Amino acid sequence: MYGGSGMAKAILICGKIGCGKSTYAAQLARESGALVLSFDEIMLSLCGQNFKEAHDRYAEGIRRYLFRQSVELVRHGVDMILDWGFWTRQSREEAKAFYRARGVAWELHSIEISDRAWAARLERRNHAVAAGESQAYFVDERLAQKCASRFAPPERDEMDVWITVS
Repeated sequence: MYGGSGMAKAILICGKIGCGKSTYAAQLARESGALVLSFDEIMLSLCGQNFKEAHDRYAEGIRRYLFRQSVELVRHGVDMILDWGFWTRQSREEAKAFYRARGVAWELHSIEISDRAWAARLERRNHAVAAGESQAYFVDERLAQKCASRFAPPERDEMDVWITVS
């Protein structure tokens, strides 16, 4: 973690798709009064489930927007949570450098999930999405494998908080 205690901070949640980041972010927000900024909520609002072609076109702009907004919130004394994955070490290092350069405190939280628990979460999520009960990405097997192959699990020394789901 960077920054002193007692000041507002940015909390970055790292984890693969469907591991429970949004659920954790919502729980953390309820407990702490922090505000959640969600990459997926913006992408789903723009593209719905048909994000495939638009994802790369919009992704970088959404990231820049969320970074700017997070700094504004922290500077106004609001703890904020970035619910967006930080799938690669490079993305985590870039986020830390971004906040460090602006004098903003941050914490990195990781959600580690067993393969069994991950499959069960994806099944429940997909059922809820198909039933219209959830505004989340439908993650079929192809997308799950694609995302899993792109996810670089963090090292323990990168994280301030480590959550394990088994």
